[in-house]
Amino acid sequence: MDWITGIQNAINYIETNLTSQIDYDQAARESFSSSYHFQRVFSILCGYTLGEYIRNRRLSLAGTELATGKEKVIDIAAKYGYESPDSFAKAFQKFHGITPSQARSGGQLKSFSRLSFKITLEGGSIMNYRIENKPELILTGFKKRFVGSPEDMKMQDHEFACATRLNQYILEGLAHDCDTSYTVLTNFSPEGYDFYYCSKLTEASRRDMVEEIGEEMASRFEHITIPAGQYLVCETERCKYPVDEIDELRRKAVTEWLPSSGYQLTDAPEVNVIHWYWQEGNETLNSSRYCELWLPIVKKG
Repeated sequence: MDWITGIQNAINYIETNLTSQIDYDQAARESFSSSYHFQRVFSILCGYTLGEYIRNRRLSLAGTELATGKEKVIDIAAKYGYESPDSFAKAFQKFHGITPSQARSGGQLKSFSRLSFKITLEGGSIMNYRIENKPELILTGFKKRFVGSPEDMKMQDHEFACATRLNQYILEGLAHDCDTSYTVLTNFSPEGYDFYYCSKLTEASRRDMVEEIGEEMASRFEHITIPAGQYLVCETERCKYPVDEIDELRRKAVTEWLPSSGYQLTDAPEVNVIHWYWQEGNETLNSSRYCELWLPIVKKG
């Protein structure tokens, strides 16, 4: 109950302050959790980032005011946090599909309703998990910042994977491991996160990377340190394409396990370990692939 009540308190705070500056730390305090925990759980639960929710609610309300009131566009833009009518018009048209002037003259608008959290009966399903204290882990990889809606981020993920095949093959060669790769999600904000594609190199391989592949190619990569800490480790089912199951596994961990666990997410990277076995013609092996999801946690209080 406290978990649901806290999230609803945060939503109430945000709704009360849609026409003023929203303090994300205060929203988190309303939810009885850290800022990182609140923003990350909000994104997983709702399917969009906190920043996207606030932006969509403001544009939805601005559309109603344009259609029914007589305030100037410049005043409505300022009211909902836009520094200029031009930036407001661009955001408004992207959301509603029409310009502010068309909204004023009766154009069709979109509505984005207020969130309301309710207790529903969930669970009753099996999720394999374990809590592990992980030592510090150093990975080597390359990154891209993903921002926008969940659909935008999925498209960015797909495009990033397709456009960086060479980098992936180089990392696999340096690690001497084609069966295991890592993705890391970190530097979360209300708008998005950094996404890394990584491999685990030996200390010698990291040290000699420039010598092995040359300075220009080595400059494509960076080393990222995953701090030692406690992690909730969940696994997907064994299947041919386990990466497709990670989003649902993450949602399940947050909605079913986390609320009654006495833990909360902490401000550290999320790690996905992809066990990508492959052998031509060996469907049994190719269908034994799976992913591990590492969510950083800390005991409440």
